Amino acid sequence: MNDFMRINVYSLSGIQFEGEAISLNVMTRAGEITILDYHRPLVSILEKGKAVITKLNGVKEEFAINSGFLEMNPYNELTVLMQ
Repeated sequence: MNDFMRINVYSLSGIQFEGEAISLNVMTRAGEITILDYHRPLVSILEKGKAVITKLNGVKEEFAINSGFLEMNPYNELTVLMQ
């Protein structure tokens, strides 16, 4: 298992983010959610809005999202496919 959550964010234009982070905040069809270390496995459809990744040093990185989905696996890895 990873010490910190691994986040991979991909879009049609390529890799947007790859690395370890504290959290991801994003809008889904079910509402706004925050994913933290060792969140239960989850697949969710993303809504238009922004994704905010909080890196290990506390710096926040934002991405505009039109649509997409995310998957949190049992190995503390979060993958976001966005448009």
